[in-house]
Parts: sequence; structure tokens; C-alpha cells
Amino acid sequence: MTVKLDFEECLKDSPRFRAAIEVVEGDVSELETRLEKLVKQCHSMLEAGRAYCQTSKSFVTGLKELGQHCSGDNMMGECLEKFSQKLEVILEAQGEVIETTQKSVKLKLQSFVKEDVRRFKDVRKEFERGSESLEAALGRNAQAPRGKQHEVEEASHALLNARKTFRSGALDYVLQINVIEAKKKTDILMAMVSMMEAQSQFFQQGHQSLSELADYRRTLSEEHTQLVLNSAREKRDMEQRHAAIKKKDVSYDNSLMDFCADAPNGIAMEGYLYKRASNAFKTWSRRWFSIQKNQLVYQKKFKEQPTVVMEDLRLCTVKVCADNERRFCFEVVSPSNKLQTGLNMYWLKQGDTSVTAGFESLTERCSSVSGSPGGGVFGDQEKTGGREALEQVQAIPGNRQCCDCGEPGPDWASINLGITLCIVCSGIHRSLGVHFSKVRSLTLDSWEPELVRLMCELGNTAINRIYEARIDEITIKKPHPSSPRGDKESWIRSKFVEKKFIQKLPETGRNIPLRRSSALRNRANTQERPAGSRPPLKPKPNRATLPRLPGLNQSDIFQKNTGIHKDGEDDDDDEEEDLSGLHPGALLYRSAALQHFPVMADALAHGADVNWVNTAEESSTPLIQAVTANSLAACEFLLQNGANVNTADSNGRGPLHHATILGHTGLVCLFLKRGADYNARDHTQKDPITIAVEAANADIVTLLRIAKMNKEMREMDGAFGQPGDETYQDIFRDFSHMASNNPEKLKRRSTDFKT
Repeated sequence: MTVKLDFEECLKDSPRFRAAIEVVEGDVSELETRLEKLVKQCHSMLEAGRAYCQTSKSFVTGLKELGQHCSGDNMMGECLEKFSQKLEVILEAQGEVIETTQKSVKLKLQSFVKEDVRRFKDVRKEFERGSESLEAALGRNAQAPRGKQHEVEEASHALLNARKTFRSGALDYVLQINVIEAKKKTDILMAMVSMMEAQSQFFQQGHQSLSELADYRRTLSEEHTQLVLNSAREKRDMEQRHAAIKKKDVSYDNSLMDFCADAPNGIAMEGYLYKRASNAFKTWSRRWFSIQKNQLVYQKKFKEQPTVVMEDLRLCTVKVCADNERRFCFEVVSPSNKLQTGLNMYWLKQGDTSVTAGFESLTERCSSVSGSPGGGVFGDQEKTGGREALEQVQAIPGNRQCCDCGEPGPDWASINLGITLCIVCSGIHRSLGVHFSKVRSLTLDSWEPELVRLMCELGNTAINRIYEARIDEITIKKPHPSSPRGDKESWIRSKFVEKKFIQKLPETGRNIPLRRSSALRNRANTQERPAGSRPPLKPKPNRATLPRLPGLNQSDIFQKNTGIHKDGEDDDDDEEEDLSGLHPGALLYRSAALQHFPVMADALAHGADVNWVNTAEESSTPLIQAVTANSLAACEFLLQNGANVNTADSNGRGPLHHATILGHTGLVCLFLKRGADYNARDHTQKDPITIAVEAANADIVTLLRIAKMNKEMREMDGAFGQPGDETYQDIFRDFSHMASNNPEKLKRRSTDFKT
């Protein structure tokens, strides 16, 4: 410790001591002033540092958000992510420097001023008070009269006490002076050393953090240089194109739009057209028209749902409106009575009374269903059919919320998956392609009865049990209605395209025996097979019929899968059948015969070939199995998922042959609408028409001949022939409606028709 004042001088109380005290007191006073100023400056620096760090953190957050926005650009996204991370590390280190400065400088110096300097001032006051007392005592002792002994003694005694008090206070004061001088050095030096250590560590950490990006910064600089060159080149090219276009006369646009049927976005042609309203004023409005998926649609704004003008342009013709006062007017005309007129002319020329009788019988029964002779059952349903379909489909468990995001009241559907969707998810499903999802509106589109029946057999709950079976294991968060479109699209692609959440084979989880529902059993019992019809072609499955997945004990489950005991006795009383371990194709094959739609969907989700061929059963397919079970909805489900309507078995019989042999008129109607070949011949060289005539089935004969006549009329019209007429379509709609709602009206009646 450096001794500022000597204690001996203190006891002498010499002028040198007094002069030294004055110097020390001046130094302490100036030190106090400077320290107080430094503490205030340190406080301001810390507040400014904290504000800087807070603002810098906001800036780094902005960089991160910009990086997320530029996630599509790999270079930009990576650059912003790396730099924001390093800046965040540097800001954290700077925050630590601020906290260190707070503890080492501000608090230390503030404590020195408030405690040590204050203690020095208190001791100085005691010293000054003792010095004044000593001066007074000395004066009274010098003035005491010699003759008054008691005054002399009293003055001497007071002087002695005052001298003791003064010397004690002086010694304490000198000690405090020396202590504060020494502590001044230690406290200030320690504060400065701590602060400089923190600063050094901060800069070293920042340098190390930024040095890690040295190679990346050099690479980024090179890429930036190349980008500058490319931008300059592109700018020059654009300026040249701009100058070339400005030289052209753009006052009148005489360009022709090309028609591209295979456009990547599905839009074959688009542009602005004026349309005339159907109201009383017949006003003309400019709208953006497009041709997509063979439909003519228009919309006013981009985000609006397009309005469908024509469902299928392939059925329509374009006619110039010469009588309209406007120029360039045309109208799109759909076929109305062409097929009816053609049929009448054909019958008059051919004199085919059998077809006439069959058609009259057909229209008579259709009239009893629709309530208007010759009119289709959808005659009054074009406007209300969508709403009825919405109510029926939404009544299925789980269908009142979107299958993918849970938004209530979905009014869109995927007909091949059997689920309901909100408008956002339906757009994402549409972008997947029809081989994954076929989207249709529950309110805007017309619905065929077999499609409504199919939607009622599945539903969101059943499909999500399949496609979200492992969602709890993978712990992926399912999107909600307010989630961004990107999150929903990622979820839907993972769910239906990549199939990340389904149970993996061979642990498919099909260990629970399957039983046909009571509704399916009742429906099968009520549909009696007409007399003289051919029995089902499918025998009971055996070991060779249904291939199974490896790793499972086939002998233990053979009895459950086939219903046959090991001793050969057939167990027909039990309708339960264990399908666990079946190959996906075999599972689809067997569940189609059982009309178990969730299992069919499960098989397709696990990669079953919808056209799988069972070589052990005359090369039969799942579609033929559904025909044997007389399930209109099962056939529709397989067709919507890509089943080939013309795939024949080993006897050359396709689904249309089997439906004709079994007398399933509704299925014949369905297959004809889906493009079945009515001229195909089986191994006996018989086509479906011949089989229907031999079976005396007037309804099927009429349907087959009407389809044949319609094709002949199209061929007579040449290359631009119409693919169908409203009357022709109404006939098949009526049969579809009866097959779904009044199947008893389609039973064979041999008295209606004679060969």
C-alpha cells in the first residue's frame, strides 16, 4: 500500500500536514466528480448498447423471414440463413459484453463513489470537528489567569481531552486517506481489466465466427460476380427486344391464339370474350374464358371459382350468329334431339320391331320412375341434384369436415378416393393429377346415382384410417383450416402421393376377420338371380388362388381365408373371412367379391393392381368379381381407380359379357357408359348382344342396340360426329337411377321380348 501521509506528521499537526491534507481533499473531490460523470456515461453506453442489440436482433429476425420467403432460391436462402445465424451469435456475445460492463465498471465505480468516498467525507468531518475543538481548548488554556488556580486546572484538563480526541481523529483520517488512495487504484484497474477482457473475448468470438464463413463468402462473391455479368447480359437482351417490339405496330392485335390440347397446366386455350347475359336486359360482359379438361369455363377475377358453361365441348358444335347485330358473334350448341330423330328414322328404315318394343318398354318403366314420359330422371334434377348429393355424402361419418385440413362444410369431393374436401384442398388434389385424385363439386356438378352410392360406401373416417394409420408414430402435425396452402399441399402429397402414413407391408394390420355388413347381405339377398341365368363363375379360393405375403403361417390361416377345414369340409355357415396376409392384388380381388369398400381402398393404397389377374380362376379380375356380386358401387369404384372395362378372362369374357350373362342390367348400362366393347366375342364366338337375345333380356338387348346405333350415327356424321345425344344420355341415366334405387324394375321378364 502506498502511504500518502505519515502518521508522525499527523501527530505534530504541522503546516506540512495541513497542506498535504488540502491536496488530498482536492484530489478526492475531483476524483468523485470524474467518477460520477464516468458512471453516468457508462449508464448511457449500456442503454445505447442494449437498444442496439435489440434493434440488431429485429434486423436478424427480418433476415430470417426474408430467407424463408426466398426458400425457393437455394443461393439466396442459404446466404440469408448462414449470415443471420452468425450475426445472432455475435449479438449474443455483445450482450454478454454489456452485462460484464454493467457488473465490472458501472456497479464497481458506483459502489466506490457511494461507499468509500462517503466514508472518507464522514471521517474528514470528524477530523475537522476535533481540530476546531483543539483550537478552542488551546485558546482557553492560554487565556486562563495565573492567579485563578481552578480556571487553570479546568483549562488544562479540557486541553488534554481535546488533544486526545484530535489525535485519534487525525490518525483515523490519515488512515482513511491512505486506504482510499490504495482502493482507488485496485477498483479502477480491476474494472478496466474486466471490461477489456470481455471486449477481447467478444472480438475473438466474432472473428472466429466470421472466419468460419470465409470459404463460403469467397464462393458467394464469385457467384455474385457471375450474377452481375448475367444480369448485364439479360438487360442488354431485354433492351434489344424492347426496341424491336416498339418498332412494330401494336395498335391492333391481329395475333392468333394457338390451341394446345396437351398444355402442362391443363388449359388448352384462353382469352377474353364477351358473353351475353341470360337476364331480361341481355347485357354483354367481358370475361376471361378458357378451355380446360374439355370444359368451357369463365371467370371475372383470378381468385373466383370458374363458372362452367359447357360440361363437355366434345358434345358441342360452334355456329356463327349471322343474325346478331354485333360482329364476330358465335354460339356453342349442344346436341338436343339428334339421337331421337336418328333412332326414329333408323327404326322406320329397318322395320326392327324388336328394338321398338324394347325401347317402348324401357321408356315406359323410366317414365314410372321420373314422372314424365320420355324424360330422364335427371330432367328436374340438374339444378337440385348437386344439393341432394351434398346432403347424402355429408351424412357419412367424418364427411362434414375436410378430409385433409378439417375445415367444416366441405362441398368438394374426390370420387376415386371417396372423400370430401374444402375448396383449397380440392385445388391441391386437382393438381396431383387424375391418376391420384378425381375432383368434383358436390354442388356445381351433376352426380350420377352410382357415384353418390360409391361416396356413401366410403367416407373421410374410413379413408383416414388407411392413409393416416401411422400419423401418431411419425409425429407429423396435420394442417388445420387456417394453415398456409404450402403446408396443406405438402401434407396432401405426403399422404396420397408418397403414402408416408399408411401401414407398411407385411404388417398390414388386417388380422381382424372381415364380415360383410348387414346392408350388403340384405342387398345381396334381395337381388334374386333370374331363372335360367348362369351361376357365378368364381369358385371358392384355394391355396393357389390367393397369393400371400412372405413371413406369415399360411397353414394356420388357410381355414380362416377359405372357409374350408383341413379335412376338406366346407364351412359355409360362417360369413367371416380372415384376409390377413393376402397380397394387395389378391386382397383387392377378394374384397371386391365381398363388396367391402374400405378393404378395397386399403388394397389400392398398398399398391394393388386394379387389373390384377387371378390365373387360378380363369384369369378373372377384381372388376369381374364385383360383377359376379352384382355390386354397382364396387364396379364404379374400380372403374374410377383405373380398371379396364374391356379386360377379358381366359374365356374371352369381359365385365360386359358377365353382366349380360347374369342379367345385371344396371351394370350393362354402367359398362356401356364407360366405353365397353359390345362387339367383343368370347370363346364361343358370341358377343353380348347375342347372349342377351338368347337369354330373352329385352332391356339389355335394347341398351346394347341403342349404343350400337349411336356409334353408327356418329360414324355417318364423319370426323366431326357428335359423341352422344341428350336422349341417348337420358336413357342411360334412367337405367343408372333404377339400378341404384329401384333394382326390382330391372329383373328379367321373358314376356317382354321374343327372339
